[in-house]
Amino acid sequence: MSAGQAWAVLFVAGLLEIVWALGLKASEGFTRWVPSVVVVVAAAASFWLLALAMRVLPAGTAYAVWTGIGAAGTAVLGMVLFGESAAALRLACIGLIVAGVLGLKFASG
Repeated sequence: MSAGQAWAVLFVAGLLEIVWALGLKASEGFTRWVPSVVVVVAAAASFWLLALAMRVLPAGTAYAVWTGIGAAGTAVLGMVLFGESAAALRLACIGLIVAGVLGLKFASG
């Protein structure tokens, strides 16, 4: 796997992290069957893709980018889907997470 492919795999892993994090909310504490299954499948796929990306990318960089994508994406979709706060400070902090993810990507070469 090339570095470019590893970054693409890592991006998909981050997107799947968003899926399972939002699925946790929808599962209502694993009391709803379908969202619970989505959580387990998405989490397993996300971890697997993260592990594949770590074959090529440094572990610290890959993990930080994975969690950053998940955190920022979950926060934004929480605002859109669940009416969570979109206060300016919260948006600024999400922007800092995105800047950190991009910084790690470009610092890695």
